[in-house]
Amino acid sequence: MENMPGIQLPEKVKYIIDTMMQAGYEAYAVGGCIRDSILGRKPDDWDITTSAFPYQVKELFPHTIDTGIRHGTVTVMLEREGFEVTTYRIDGEYEDCRHPKEVAFTANLTEDLKRRDFTINAMAYNDDRGLVDLFGGIKDIENKTIRCVGNPQERFGEDALRMMRAVRFSSQLGYRIEEKTAKAIEKLSSNLTYISAERIQAELVKLVISPHPENLRVAYRTGITKVVLPEFDICMETRQNTPHHCYTVGEHILKSMQEIRPDKALRLSMLFHDMGKPEALVVDKEGGSHFYGHPAISEKLAKQIMGRLKFDNHTIYMVTNLVKYHDYDVEPEPKYVRRAVMKMGEDIFVNLFEIKKADLKAQSMYRRKEKEERLEALFRVYEQIKEERQCVSLKMLAVSGRDLIETLGMKPGQEIGAALNKLLDMVLDDPALNERDILLKAARDFL
Repeated sequence: MENMPGIQLPEKVKYIIDTMMQAGYEAYAVGGCIRDSILGRKPDDWDITTSAFPYQVKELFPHTIDTGIRHGTVTVMLEREGFEVTTYRIDGEYEDCRHPKEVAFTANLTEDLKRRDFTINAMAYNDDRGLVDLFGGIKDIENKTIRCVGNPQERFGEDALRMMRAVRFSSQLGYRIEEKTAKAIEKLSSNLTYISAERIQAELVKLVISPHPENLRVAYRTGITKVVLPEFDICMETRQNTPHHCYTVGEHILKSMQEIRPDKALRLSMLFHDMGKPEALVVDKEGGSHFYGHPAISEKLAKQIMGRLKFDNHTIYMVTNLVKYHDYDVEPEPKYVRRAVMKMGEDIFVNLFEIKKADLKAQSMYRRKEKEERLEALFRVYEQIKEERQCVSLKMLAVSGRDLIETLGMKPGQEIGAALNKLLDMVLDDPALNERDILLKAARDFL
């Protein structure tokens, strides 16, 4: 087999492989770690495959964990670091488009590699034998191609999530999906209904934060989004007859994702920011498109979809609020900016500049310069407010509820909240008033 001098096994991985080989078993690093090493990337983790049975692996190492022993996987612990070691196996019949009913162990590496998803993930390596590439993984890396091992319909029939993984890998690596593999996705995409929301979410996020989020278009063309994100399909089919736009709603979304850094909340916000436009669409007598109230509809849809896909509460909070305010117009003057920060919360407002800039870059050139200048002016005003630590929230107010109770003799309750909000309102108009004595006098006056 080929020797790959670019593959450097970590010392602990080499130790595990050498220990098993010295005991008379075969052992290789396998899968994604080999692919990433060939691509010059640092693998996130190292998986090892072996001819040894799980109990034989356990006999060779003093500290092991039975992580998936029914499917042949034992985690070998070395100095608190875990390495999954899995026995060569042949998968039985798949019952739920995701998991085999049973697995059979085998002593044959070829049989084990045959059951893997894509050629670029079906390579194995050890320093003794070199690279084992039985299905043309190196060639597909050279040709930048995602191709199933063997018959793609069989591979996707075994595990429907592999269809999303194909699109995700193409997005992460900038590869094309080979024709037969793509056709099989089109044919079997409906099987994704059997996959858990958590798994769908994980693959969607990896795609969205990849270097090529626009490859969501591939998921649309192959029928994946029709199952996992049907709201996006409607966007792809909704035209925008307005001078501000030059793409369909869906293509605008794809372009906007490309224009923002690969942060999870930011990319998801761009994915959802205009999803309410099809529902909001109104066509005037001249055939022009209008999308009145689309941010609120988009916010509602984002909340529904993210709930459906089991996103965590913090991500839902960030994304739905960024979607809600993405089109919110703020005058680039200090008092209006302070009020906007107070209304949205600084964690949301500070991210809006990137959201608005990406949205703008995905529009037509109509009044582009004017819009960019207004956004830059807004940013400059916000920077000044931040630099001068001007008050934009109750937390930054120079008096607290306790001050009002202890100094003015107010009783705890709603009255205090109303008083503090009234003081904040004064300070938002004039930050120079944010002094303890001034605020206490003002509170005394209006009480």
